[in-house]
Amino acid sequence: MTRPRVVVTGLGATTPLGGDVPTTWANALAGKSGVHALPDEAWTQESTVKFAARVAVEPSEVMERVEMRRLDRSEQFALIAAREAWKDAGLSEVNKERLGVVIASGIGGVITVLDQYDILKAKGPRSVSPHTVPMLMPNGPSANVGLELGAQAGVHTPVSACASGAEAVGYAMEMIRTGRADVVVTGGVEACIHELPIAAFASMKALSTRNDAPEKASRPYDKDRDGFVLGEGGGVIVIESLEHAQKRGAKIYAEIVGQGLTSDGYHIAAPDPSGSGVSRAVKFALEDSGVKLSEVVHINAHATSTPAGDIAEANALAAALGSDISHVAVSATKSMTGHLLGGAGAIETIFCVLALYHRKAPPTINIENLDPEVKIDVVRDVPRDLPAGPIVALNDSFGFGGHNVVLVFRSFQE
Repeated sequence: MTRPRVVVTGLGATTPLGGDVPTTWANALAGKSGVHALPDEAWTQESTVKFAARVAVEPSEVMERVEMRRLDRSEQFALIAAREAWKDAGLSEVNKERLGVVIASGIGGVITVLDQYDILKAKGPRSVSPHTVPMLMPNGPSANVGLELGAQAGVHTPVSACASGAEAVGYAMEMIRTGRADVVVTGGVEACIHELPIAAFASMKALSTRNDAPEKASRPYDKDRDGFVLGEGGGVIVIESLEHAQKRGAKIYAEIVGQGLTSDGYHIAAPDPSGSGVSRAVKFALEDSGVKLSEVVHINAHATSTPAGDIAEANALAAALGSDISHVAVSATKSMTGHLLGGAGAIETIFCVLALYHRKAPPTINIENLDPEVKIDVVRDVPRDLPAGPIVALNDSFGFGGHNVVLVFRSFQE
């Protein structure tokens, strides 16, 4: 049985680079940083890390206050991005029994948990919001989008740390491939810029402490990188079977043609230095998609700016792609957005899709001294044109616990 082809027809986002996809993409191509110092509050004065990558446009600027009160910040991001993606896709009449939603979050409504606990201790149990449980549920973002759209083919929430957003997109692709749905709204969100998560990541020595120059703190592949920068936001795409998209004359950005999933079985937080799990994920993704190595011209790498992670991934990519990788342009967009955890794979999926659509790979900023151990071709400082003809891009995402996800996208051909 021939599997249905799956295409991307709608894009939506709210990120540290912009409140929508066009602004985010323009600022990414311009090499702008979305990282800034946090407000000078009591906790930031005591914190070893005083900066992060907040969304460029606050939800309060585009949502009504009465709606925001019942939503965790992560759920707000999901609805904002999904509404943009749905509008961009131009969908109107859809069979709700053939419509699915898969939106991930790595942590869920942690800000709601922390805020409501403070209210509980200060004012007592009667003051805790009745919306607390729906707001803190990790499936809250997906559920709220599903309710708004009336999706009935299934509403799902994969949780695999920083690989969650990419895993959601892969799961959504399989819903269409297996015939469960014709249209799926999918992506990932995260909202955890708060005192406790920052303190916890800092305690692990995972965060950069470059407080004197926050905009230069996220520097994947740079010799002097010292950790990732915590970001927030969300990305959502609309995918459809090619048949469904063509019947309604939809604009098609790209085709999603495969995925590879593996696990390291190595450590709860540290990547396997051999990179074997990553290499296998790339191999499986290419096999699933039927793509040849020679067709791959672009990779949006996970590349968080951690000393160990960047090298393990770079070595794994070099091993998986063979000896001649000079034709593969590698972008590390977390240098601009920071690390959106469960939202990262979704935002970077959008970057991959737009790179194919516009034939342009976004830059990696802040590389002042390229680590000599990095043997891949990193796109630095300015965008790079991608070749004409059928081309393929990969999106790599990895998460605590040893989760590895590689997605494969192809420029669309009739």
